[in-house]
Amino acid sequence: QVHLVESGGGLVEAGGSLRLSCAASGRTFGRYAMAWFRQAPGKEREFVAAISWSGGSTYYADSVKGRFTISRDNAKNTGNLQMDSLKPEDTAVYYCAADQIISDSRQQYAYWGQGTQVTVSS
Repeated sequence: QVHLVESGGGLVEAGGSLRLSCAASGRTFGRYAMAWFRQAPGKEREFVAAISWSGGSTYYADSVKGRFTISRDNAKNTGNLQMDSLKPEDTAVYYCAADQIISDSRQQYAYWGQGTQVTVSS
């Protein structure tokens, strides 16, 4: 079992920045790929970014490339998502996910955090 807890969400104006954190416990987080997804009301949960267990490979949705940066610190069992140049369309609940296989599909991930709200005003 891997237990994930997100933090760092909040309300920011367009163009601002937020840094989300994902704290993992229960297993060795360093052996799992991790990803961020987001879900807005009335929309399906969508892929945002993913990172391999070693941190050597990263993947981003086209909508966030150049603005978001995913990272991890396996020694601390944490993952992070730095979000810059935020837009109102980024407003959603953001979820951290982990699995042994990296993917951009929400169906692949077995472990999920509770989510943290990100609201971007114009």
